[in-house]
Amino acid sequence: MSSSTDSPSGSALETPLGRALRAYGEARRIAVAEARRQLSLNELDARALLFVVDNPGARPSDVRDHLGITSAGVTTLIDRLVQRGAVRRDLDTEDRRVNHITAIIDLDAAPWSLLRAFDRAIDAAIVERDPGESERLARLLDDVVAAVTRAD
Repeated sequence: MSSSTDSPSGSALETPLGRALRAYGEARRIAVAEARRQLSLNELDARALLFVVDNPGARPSDVRDHLGITSAGVTTLIDRLVQRGAVRRDLDTEDRRVNHITAIIDLDAAPWSLLRAFDRAIDAAIVERDPGESERLARLLDDVVAAVTRAD
């Protein structure tokens, strides 16, 4: 006999919340992949661009560490983003050997807004819900993620 937590494959470990989180993750992955396709960006370039938007003036080493790539890889990646007109390199005023990377695109304006459109739509849908329920779910998810990452 199947319980309410059984998946179609019969796993008793699958939960409704786990299924919902996997569905969210897949929907977000598809939306971001489509945005990247429309913007002609590969995944690493998109992740780097979003990091630079969130961390204006980041050093290439910050981008490298965030993405887990080599120094040569980050140089090539930043070159691509500069050529696309998405970021600029600024020399450090105190140490001319150091560059700072700053986004020169507006993620609120088309076409770049595509990169965060799904997240904005999720936030808008959440705002329409009960704030207390939202807070409780956020705490639950934070706790579950922390428990899983501690176990690794």
